Amino acid sequence: MNFEHWKRIVIKVGSALIAPTNTGCSSEYLLSIANFIKQCRSSGIQVVLVSSGSIAAGAHLFSPNKDSKNTDNIIIKKAMAAAGQAEMMATWDTLFDFPTAQVLLTHADLRKRDRYESIRDTIDTLLEHDILPIVNENDAVTTDKLKVGDNDNLSAMVATAAHADTLVICSDIEGLFTKNPHLHQDAKLVSDVYQIDEDIYAMAGGATSSVGTGGMKTKIEAAEKAISHGIDTYIVNGFKKQTFQAMLAGDNPGTHFFSDKNPMHDGVHWMRHTTRALGELIVGDQYKIGHNEASDLLVADDLLSVNGDFSSGDVVLLRKHNGDKLAKVKTNYSSCLLNFVADSTNQDFSEELDKTQDPIISKQYIALMES
Repeated sequence: MNFEHWKRIVIKVGSALIAPTNTGCSSEYLLSIANFIKQCRSSGIQVVLVSSGSIAAGAHLFSPNKDSKNTDNIIIKKAMAAAGQAEMMATWDTLFDFPTAQVLLTHADLRKRDRYESIRDTIDTLLEHDILPIVNENDAVTTDKLKVGDNDNLSAMVATAAHADTLVICSDIEGLFTKNPHLHQDAKLVSDVYQIDEDIYAMAGGATSSVGTGGMKTKIEAAEKAISHGIDTYIVNGFKKQTFQAMLAGDNPGTHFFSDKNPMHDGVHWMRHTTRALGELIVGDQYKIGHNEASDLLVADDLLSVNGDFSSGDVVLLRKHNGDKLAKVKTNYSSCLLNFVADSTNQDFSEELDKTQDPIISKQYIALMES
């Protein structure tokens, strides 16, 4: 490990570490993590903490018999998150002798470029003033449409936004195993991963924690996002203090996903791994994205149909009629207008659209799919 070369790291801590018994926050497993963060800061390494656990921390404050017989009720969960977030922040504050800051996000904050850059500016400013940013998804207000869903992937998005060089994801096992170690005694720890492919995903099973939302698969997804941005990623056991002692000594106690030697450009990475396509533009099977002027990328005659309901400036998927995905692109027109353009009976209007200064898709906002 290159502990001495770290400059800015993101460490993700899950619900099972924050509130292992669903009876409120516990410092049992957090002390060693807090000490690790202190040691990093004292060594000149900037740290961003992504902390799950607001729902798990607040669950004990709500009586199922009083409020709802179904504790999975989304409204109750939002209330649990609102109450638990305060308890979780207070718990972290007691473990540090330096200031912390709460940063609550939804996916809407990440997929809009100006808000994404605003997140980066806020984190940069906090770190410049030696304040520890503690990031969590805003579960109290988020909806299915707006949520990231798990803090493994959120931590990777935060790491890319913050231009971190290292991401540490704390799990309840040592890292990625060749098989589920809870079911197979011959499972072996995979210490080094240089490329994430189907074989790596095949090793990932479901969630092993009763209070978390992410399993090993979401951690692999997060690692894939991070390494493609040039961020070394580690999955480690957050329940063992030896884990953090080993990392400080320069040893790898878990699985190290090595960063890509040729990371994606920041804008392309944001398009591919952070934005969410809100619709589709369907083109003919012979269509190829142009490489000349922006207007050559997609003209009205190329457009066969439009799927979804989106506005000008939204990100959509550009795909062929046969299903092949070509790219994520930013559209300069709404689905309503493009449906009108795709209608072959509106030929005169389509020709006029191609003459305008604004092309259908923006050349500077294109993330080609790998294959």
